[in-house]
Amino acid sequence: MSATGNRHGAQQASPILLPDYDRSRLTPGIVHIGVGNFHRAHQAFYLDRLFGEGRDHDWAIIGAGLMPYDSAMRADLEKQDWLSTVVELDPQGLSARRIGSMIDFAEISPQGLLSALIRPEVRIVSLTVTVGGYFVDAVSGGLDHAHPAIINDIASPDAPSTVFGCLIKALSVRRAAGLRPFTIMSCDNLPENGHVTRTTVIGLAEAMDPELAAWIGDAIAFPNGMVDCITPATSDQERALVRNVFGIDDPRPVTCEPFRQWVLEDTFVAGRPQLEHVGVEFVGNVAAYELMKLRILNGGHAAIAYPAALMGFDLVHDAMASPVIRAFLDKLEQTEIIPTVPAIQGVDFDSYYENIVARFSNAAVADTIPRLCLDGSNRQPKFILPTVLDRLEERASINGLALEVALWCRYCAAAERGEQGIVLVDELADTLKRHAVRTTEQPLAFLEIESVFGPLAGQTTFQDAFADAITTIWRDGVEATLQQYIRA
Repeated sequence: MSATGNRHGAQQASPILLPDYDRSRLTPGIVHIGVGNFHRAHQAFYLDRLFGEGRDHDWAIIGAGLMPYDSAMRADLEKQDWLSTVVELDPQGLSARRIGSMIDFAEISPQGLLSALIRPEVRIVSLTVTVGGYFVDAVSGGLDHAHPAIINDIASPDAPSTVFGCLIKALSVRRAAGLRPFTIMSCDNLPENGHVTRTTVIGLAEAMDPELAAWIGDAIAFPNGMVDCITPATSDQERALVRNVFGIDDPRPVTCEPFRQWVLEDTFVAGRPQLEHVGVEFVGNVAAYELMKLRILNGGHAAIAYPAALMGFDLVHDAMASPVIRAFLDKLEQTEIIPTVPAIQGVDFDSYYENIVARFSNAAVADTIPRLCLDGSNRQPKFILPTVLDRLEERASINGLALEVALWCRYCAAAERGEQGIVLVDELADTLKRHAVRTTEQPLAFLEIESVFGPLAGQTTFQDAFADAITTIWRDGVEATLQQYIRA
């Protein structure tokens, strides 16, 4: 077909694939909270393929959410009978599916969510509520009891306002009614996502009703999972691509890379769909796979994001074509990141990394640098800082990792100074910018943000490496500093 005229460039496309099963015969088994692009490109996609094989038609999805953007998503999807268009951005040619695994969407309110959660046929509740949506105290690692929304739910357990308050209320109602509990399955991209979810749910329940919390702890499963599929945000360009190439007027299309991976602990209290038939890997312990992905892929994204933004790149594949950014990524991954990942039987980390390089370089995906720069105060403590701690414990070099953190700092300062058109999108934006600009005279000022760095801020080896990196960036500029690291 002809070029779409957008940043994805000219593409050949296959005919769109429609659901090859009778959607009217689907019944719900899953409530998914947080129906965004990633969920539809990942979990909903896997289920759509499973249904197409004639399996497990009693595991369809009811969408749900509590945020304002959930209302907009619900309104748009309702107009198309909850169908989503998912386009895989393969450089060899586009392909598209109309995903039919969602059959309903709860009203966007706590009561609407509760009504869905107490349905007897619901056996799994899955979540994509963002990395920062779990109310985790950065210092203790437990529930942030000081958060206003958590304070509200503790004070009004029968009228919760958060997802987790609603989950606890629903489990209480189900228990009283003699209904079996459901599995709570996080699909968010954070370390030990099941353990984090359990910590938040149990922590909040203990503050509401300790006896109920004890029951939840015994009765509910929170499987850890590793999820992976690069899924850019949708803009008018993606909507135009779907309309011009596939002839579908969809206000909420999803574009994603032609790669996805899902590794799950096989721990469910009320059954599960047979997703192993469509490529999901069920394992006893997902931690090693999770660590591999979080450090090598997500850490790699963080490594290229900030220097690319500061050097004026807007698209990830263009940044990967820069010799200095690619060399920085290669050295950082091979010398400081990959050595911290425990071996996994049957997995070759060199091949895994080369696959990541190819994925980052996929021009058809046209992933954006600003997307990678989002929410650094939540992402850095998940994707970079634990690697720093492991390297420090091994008394190994952290020069490249400290440089990555310094590049994030410089990016925050650029946002404050109005450079490169950079806009910092982060819940701690004001704090980050204020501390970052101070590093011109006080190199360690950025590390004073305790909610981000915690005890790492006082580690002298890290302090020294960071101070050296940020001082060099201010003096010599980003590209020259990268070159110095590469040559060292």
